[in-house]
Amino acid sequence: MSKFALIVFFACAVGVVSGQADTAIRLVVSSQRLSDSAAELSVLAKIPKGVRLYSLRSGFDTTLCSAVNFEFPVTVRADGGIAEAGNMVASTDSSVGGPVRFVTDSLRWRQRFVIRDSGQVTIKTRVTYFYLQKGAYLSGDTTFKTFIVPVAAGPSVGAAAGGSALAGRSLWWIFLAAFGGGLLALLTPCVYSMIPITVSFFTKRSRTKAEGHRNAIAYATSIVIIFTVIGFGVTLIFGPAALNNLATNWIANLVFFALFIAFGLSFLGAFEIALPGSWSSRADSKAGMGSFSGIFFMALTLVIVSFSCTGPIIGNLLVLAARGSYYGPLVGMCSFSLALALPFALFAFFPARLNVLGKAGGWLNAVKVTLGFLELALALKFLSNADLARGWRLLDREIFLCLWIVIFGLLGVYLLGRLKLRHDDELPKNDFGQPHLSVLRLLFAILSLAFCVYMVPGLWGAPLKGVSAFLPPMGTQDFNAAGGSSGAGSPGAVFSGAPDGSAGAGVLKPAKYVSQMKIYEPEVVARFGLRTYFDYNEALAAARALHKPLMLDFTGINCVNCRKMEGQVWSDPAVMQILKNDFVIASLYVDVQNIDLPVAEQYFSKDLGRRVETLGDRNADLQVSRFGANTQPYYFFVDGNEHKLVDEGYGYDPDIARFVAHLRKVIDSSNLRTLGGLWK
Repeated sequence: MSKFALIVFFACAVGVVSGQADTAIRLVVSSQRLSDSAAELSVLAKIPKGVRLYSLRSGFDTTLCSAVNFEFPVTVRADGGIAEAGNMVASTDSSVGGPVRFVTDSLRWRQRFVIRDSGQVTIKTRVTYFYLQKGAYLSGDTTFKTFIVPVAAGPSVGAAAGGSALAGRSLWWIFLAAFGGGLLALLTPCVYSMIPITVSFFTKRSRTKAEGHRNAIAYATSIVIIFTVIGFGVTLIFGPAALNNLATNWIANLVFFALFIAFGLSFLGAFEIALPGSWSSRADSKAGMGSFSGIFFMALTLVIVSFSCTGPIIGNLLVLAARGSYYGPLVGMCSFSLALALPFALFAFFPARLNVLGKAGGWLNAVKVTLGFLELALALKFLSNADLARGWRLLDREIFLCLWIVIFGLLGVYLLGRLKLRHDDELPKNDFGQPHLSVLRLLFAILSLAFCVYMVPGLWGAPLKGVSAFLPPMGTQDFNAAGGSSGAGSPGAVFSGAPDGSAGAGVLKPAKYVSQMKIYEPEVVARFGLRTYFDYNEALAAARALHKPLMLDFTGINCVNCRKMEGQVWSDPAVMQILKNDFVIASLYVDVQNIDLPVAEQYFSKDLGRRVETLGDRNADLQVSRFGANTQPYYFFVDGNEHKLVDEGYGYDPDIARFVAHLRKVIDSSNLRTLGGLWK
């Protein structure tokens, strides 16, 4: 009797406490149709650090247990019991005087079903769970409705689903994916432009082959350590969007602009970048510290500057730091930085040979000067990022093009030998004693001058597809010779299936944030008359009115890969026709910080770890919290009920055929939902 009273009292106490506190457990429900007659439903519980989630009842006589119950139609039956997977800990709890089982990171429950209906079925899932947080016993009760669609339509996810696509992957998969991402990051301007700094650094420091090898290993090791500690630590402290915020933050971009200007002027011979003499003297007084301190400083410079370009690439991995296991982002960051460091180490293995080549003539200085011009050109990109983020309109498209034309024009003149800097050597003499150009130098001069000629039509509104991803958007250009052809296009042709009545006109026409965001529209959107919305709720209303799938385009003002995707894939006639006729598109910019939300719409985001006050913050929170991703471009597709039409999103992939196939898969899934009467 006393034991029964204890249980009743404890249950009541749990109910009171749980009613006064917000639940700390995040549940993600997903489902997959395995075949025409089989399906599996999964419930993933994501547990914050320091919280214990109790398992299902497993023969223990205790009140501390969770429960998962399903409600399904007569055409569906459960196939076996619920499978429970997690790092289970068995212990004894003095509060109930008995054994308990719990997990502290994540717990997944799986249930298989046999289905006698080849169409779509609905399963209601109720999860009742108990957990321990800061010494208090709490409970939660959540119900989900999940749609399991036919195999032909692909897997579906319930309304609460939103886990990262990487969450269910193995650590080996994350390692390989992150390693590939590191190799791709080497091709970004921020990382690639740091190679000459590395060359100069090891050229000066390495006097022997053995010393060059030691320096290369130390440099690569420093990159791995710094990247892993900083990237993983920043995410743990400030949240999964911290790195992406650094890449798009206007202050950070101004700092990067100043750094690249300094590097460029240094390569042009204005001054030498070196550690303070007092640092060198203090370091040399300690055995072996002089060399490593300089190497570590150069590695730290690479990591800091490259964040602007590498942040979006590794953003998806770092989302895992706030969701479920912490091993995923740790392995991902180590693998990413390893791939990033290996080429630097291999390249730096030959500093002695570079020294010898440098003594043979003035060609090495010509390379540095060339790279100095490139540094100045890249510095303008960072200034443009800050300018666009703040809406200053100091570096509009035509001004940016003018500066690039001048920079690359001067580079071409320099390579032809008609422009001399104070530390340049004389050109080599031919057999007749006359200075002459090497064939390679002449070819580079031709490329530089040809690039200038290519950019000139852009001053009158030419799209310049080859470099459009690096330029400010077409909307910032004051003069466009194309006139109306590059404007908003013909609105009547945007939605061929739009109703003619006036009832839907207000829904179909974008209104919110159009005046502020119109200048950021990509050139391909304006040129082809593709209508896009800048507000999620407004776009959702249009999708419901038109009974069309909603394509969520998570993008950024300063996203280079976004512009590449739009210029190379969206502009394809087959893709553009599908987008205009079969989809409603919401362009959700995550880096817009100059548009404040009304005070009534501001809120605190647990996923971002800060208050959401701007349009960009709200879009970033939507991407992280609802879709478990934090990289751009990323496309997700939902129906009028905000359910995913396909489980996986679509990231940067310039394969046109693959993108078309993905769009058609979404359309097929949307048609099934429409036939089933599931649109609001």
